[in-house]
Amino acid sequence: MAISELTPQSRTSESPAVHLEFPDNRLLIDLCGQYDRNLAQIEHALGLQILRRGNELAIFGPAESQARGSEILAALYHRLESGRAVDAGDIDAELRMNGRSDAEGGSEGGQLEMFKRGDVEIRTRRKIVEPRTATQKAYVRALFENDLAFGIGPAGTGKTYLAVAVGVSLFIEGHVDRIILSRPAVEAGERLGFLPGAKEDKVDPYMQPLYDALNDFLPAKQVEKLKEEKKIEVAPLAFMRGRTLSNAYVVLDEAQNATTMQMKMFLTRLGEGSRMVVTGDRTQVDLPRGVESGLGEAERLLKGIDAISFTYFTAKDVVRHPLVARIIEAYDAADGAAG
Repeated sequence: MAISELTPQSRTSESPAVHLEFPDNRLLIDLCGQYDRNLAQIEHALGLQILRRGNELAIFGPAESQARGSEILAALYHRLESGRAVDAGDIDAELRMNGRSDAEGGSEGGQLEMFKRGDVEIRTRRKIVEPRTATQKAYVRALFENDLAFGIGPAGTGKTYLAVAVGVSLFIEGHVDRIILSRPAVEAGERLGFLPGAKEDKVDPYMQPLYDALNDFLPAKQVEKLKEEKKIEVAPLAFMRGRTLSNAYVVLDEAQNATTMQMKMFLTRLGEGSRMVVTGDRTQVDLPRGVESGLGEAERLLKGIDAISFTYFTAKDVVRHPLVARIIEAYDAADGAAG
């Protein structure tokens, strides 16, 4: 891909347009997207105008935005050259991540090699998962580096999704023998014991978000087989008592709804060769009034201990519909005003 500058005859501008040339016209079509929607997404985000002329793109706008746009287009084209697709989420990830240096430095061995290369990929059976914000990237690194990692922040930031993806990757590569996913069975109104059916039927509605994540990374039949073999377990937090979880990857989701005693019980299940991830949103506590959240206490007590990491997400890390971030910001602003 060649990059040069030109001054278009049809425009008068103090800064010449940046001119990008792409050797493979088929990849350029994929880069632009259907009806040039990928270009439109970049234009809208950076305040640019991007014109396509044959196998070339001309970028008009402020010099700083032109530079960023050029880097993003080059990175996306390189992604296509490596055989990966480009969709709206990938463009959003480049817009968030482009130009940010990886301040963590190098690390030795195994999965951490990808942080040296810059392209962070979590490989599962069904898909490749990539962090889409700088915080997500730091979180993924923490999941690979630490025996106990906390991910704290609002809904939609990928805390649980990325944690399960890393667990599946480690399981596939043989670094752990089993995956255990848990969350407190805290409900609003209807009690767990009143639901019809056997134990699994009562539990499944509370565990469904964890099943959804698993099914994104592993074929459904394989998930069922691994469940039968007890290599994948999805269970309420209450079922963890009395166990020692060795050679396992263990995730506690919705940890803000664990009591202080439950949190201590869970954390002390950590066995030899295991890793734990605790995720939660401090703004969505469903415990009865007056009952302290175990997530907050764990945060206070465990900060500063080696091999335990805390990653904090904000509305800027939301990777669901763009409105979700604005909704979270509106509620945070209201809470701040009330305080």
